[in-house]
Amino acid sequence: MKIPVQGQALYAYTGGKPFNPAQPTAVFIHGVLNDHSVWILQSRYLAHHGWNVLAIDLPGHCKSEGAAPQSVEQAADTVLALLDALNIDQAALIGHSFGSLIALEATTRDAQAQPGRIGHLVMVGTAYPMRVSPALLDLSVSAPMRAIDMVNVFSHSTLAPPPSALGPGTWLYGGSKALMRRVLASNTQVNVFHTGFKACDDYRGAEAAMACVGCPTLFVLGQADQMTPPRAAQSLLALCQRPTVVQLPAGHSLMTEAPEGVLQALKDFLKP
Repeated sequence: MKIPVQGQALYAYTGGKPFNPAQPTAVFIHGVLNDHSVWILQSRYLAHHGWNVLAIDLPGHCKSEGAAPQSVEQAADTVLALLDALNIDQAALIGHSFGSLIALEATTRDAQAQPGRIGHLVMVGTAYPMRVSPALLDLSVSAPMRAIDMVNVFSHSTLAPPPSALGPGTWLYGGSKALMRRVLASNTQVNVFHTGFKACDDYRGAEAAMACVGCPTLFVLGQADQMTPPRAAQSLLALCQRPTVVQLPAGHSLMTEAPEGVLQALKDFLKP
């Protein structure tokens, strides 16, 4: 599904279901060098169980037009513009890594403009500050394939996922590297690897944003996550008014390493 947002076509995977204005909407937001496909199990389940699903490609990524966001704040504006474009009045924002910061920023901005529209916030594989090492930032420009290899080493704690993720025998490292290369190649104007990492590294508003979030907030953290270890989320947890925390035996790529665990956490958190 392509939706006109901010003058450009924004792609959203809907789980094979048409948009129903009478249902609540779950917006899934991916991380750096990912796309909507990382949410395949979780988004498709919700789409078939009473939710509209919009698993987006961020602008300038894969199937979405427009300029790649240069900051968390800019990406959050796009998410809110998406809600406005479809006249959504009941939404849950679900973000992974970079996407978790986008979801947080969008939630606090929306609470000031339209209180109550975003009723649930989910932050998967999150941290604050979400610092990226200078060496990795440099490599994302000078040797992006090497940087992709490094990120995959730090993002995974197992070689093969459970069958419910990508199918029996799937090689996580290979599949993830192929996805990241495809996303990088999808934009020939801007290095979305570097811009995404820099946006994470530059973001300074998470603590102020979290202090303003009044809706229930779910943190899904990987016990073996080397990119955003659970301890790195503690400053946000300390400020969260209505937190729920789920830790899973996984690395940073939680949706493929612990697909059923992430789905169950969402089901428990979003149930009426």
